[in-house]
Amino acid sequence: MFDRGIQIKTPEQIATMRSAGLVVGRTLELLTAEVRAGMTTSDLDTIARDAIASAGATSNFLGYHGFPGVICTSVNDEVVHGIPGDRVLRDGDIVSIDCGAVVDGWHGDAAVTVAIGEVPDEVTALLRATEDAMWRGIAAATIGGRVGDISHAVETAIVGAGDYGIVEGYTGHGIGTEMHQAPDVPNYGKPRRGPKLVKGLALAVEPMVTLGTHQTRTLADDWTVVTTDGSWAAHFENTFTLTDTGAWVLTALDGGRERLAALGVPYGGD
Repeated sequence: MFDRGIQIKTPEQIATMRSAGLVVGRTLELLTAEVRAGMTTSDLDTIARDAIASAGATSNFLGYHGFPGVICTSVNDEVVHGIPGDRVLRDGDIVSIDCGAVVDGWHGDAAVTVAIGEVPDEVTALLRATEDAMWRGIAAATIGGRVGDISHAVETAIVGAGDYGIVEGYTGHGIGTEMHQAPDVPNYGKPRRGPKLVKGLALAVEPMVTLGTHQTRTLADDWTVVTTDGSWAAHFENTFTLTDTGAWVLTALDGGRERLAALGVPYGGD
């Protein structure tokens, strides 16, 4: 069902999205455990292909507007949409791994940024701040609230964590029978603005944060987005929905129970 162009799911449809989300979550867990110096980003893509296929799911990235991989691998100053290839990961790098899967026509989408070996303290802090902002955005969502509540919480968390750049040209999004749907979920904004949050709405929240400017450009491959000043970037994402009892993070293996509890937010999963 669509309400003013926004897809509202039934509990049965949300359950299928949870199945897709678990494929994504387990694939990211595997990739996080396997990634190491000396691997290429193509090696990570091969692991993800096998994991998604063995789960009986399909990739929603592969072939999307011609994208050639099942994951995006964005290294250091690459913000999002990096194409897996022959780039060798080295100690001290960070890599954003963005992954999606489809089960019975319903989508899941999530991302993590992983440090390879030892990285400077400022990079560790960047990763921590970006992930925390994602969770605080999800925690701000309540039935009857507005999308702007999420955006404001993400922005407030990032601004409070340090002098970071918040990427403005790319946002979170609705998700369901397509990977990208209305509404957009910006990573900045005012509360009590935007579409209403209702039961059955599914959203992907994904802050993209840099150590420098918020400005980006796209490389000649027409996919890879990098910071204009060469500063490093982090990217975290989860897909979630709202139920009668609270938030349910469909791509988190525990449904988000631990992180939401730490933020004092009711858990809405099964």
